Amino acid sequence: MTTFDFGSGLVPAHQHSNGHGWVADTATVGEMVFIGPRVQVYGNAQISDYALISGDARISGDARVSDYALIYENAQVFENAQISGSAQIFENARIFGDAQISGNVWVFGRARIFGNAQISEVARISEGARIFENARISGDALISGNAQIFGNARIFDFAWVYGTAWVFGTAHVSGDALISGNAQIWGKEKK
Repeated sequence: MTTFDFGSGLVPAHQHSNGHGWVADTATVGEMVFIGPRVQVYGNAQISDYALISGDARISGDARVSDYALIYENAQVFENAQISGSAQIFENARIFGDAQISGNVWVFGRARIFGNAQISEVARISEGARIFENARISGDALISGNAQIFGNARIFDFAWVYGTAWVFGTAHVSGDALISGNAQIWGKEKK
């Protein structure tokens, strides 16, 4: 039996036939998926369709990656996160919790997407941005810098949020809105 140490001791594993990355026997990776030689897939992770995982990327927990998604460089997808469409997760980005990324979204830099956050369409999330709780980002929205979007906030259309801005509560930001600096935008929380 072949084993590999994914960081917490040796477990039964094998090298994927398409790229030779390491896959724990508990994980499921489709034969058309590319798993680069330094990639690690473990836990109950499932990768399917034509996804491409390369660099030093790690997919673990109960994460799901499908369609034409690209996960590369030092990116990590774990817990119950789901990545689909032609989304790209790269550099040092982390996607976890019950987060869902779909469409042609790019998440990169040191961005963190977690909780029940959903990012879709062609949104871009970069640098040290944090998207969490029940936040929704869609359209051509751009979130960057150390911006934080959380609560039930919605950012969509061509809105840009960056710097150290916070958008939270039930706030909705859309159109060609530009929020930057130390701005804090919130909507009234429903009781």
